[in-house]
Amino acid sequence: MPGVEHIAVRIISEQESIIGPVAWSEARKVRGLRVDQATHGVQVEGNSRETLEALVAQYERLFGRASREVCRDAVRPLISQVPQEEVPAVLR
Repeated sequence: MPGVEHIAVRIISEQESIIGPVAWSEARKVRGLRVDQATHGVQVEGNSRETLEALVAQYERLFGRASREVCRDAVRPLISQVPQEEVPAVLR
């Protein structure tokens, strides 16, 4: 069962396919997210819903609303497999 870490990796990877490696450096700026680009590993610390929301906001701040849609589309198949209280409204 995918967890919030899997959702975070999916978001970062999808952003990477569009904007390149800068997606990983932007993800490193998100409080509560520990990122290892070499292994494509992510660890969520603290409130997972807030951390995912901050990740989406980080990309949206730089690249606009379209980046939010990219995030939403990337995780759509995973959302139903994660407890809803861990999923921010921005991804539903």
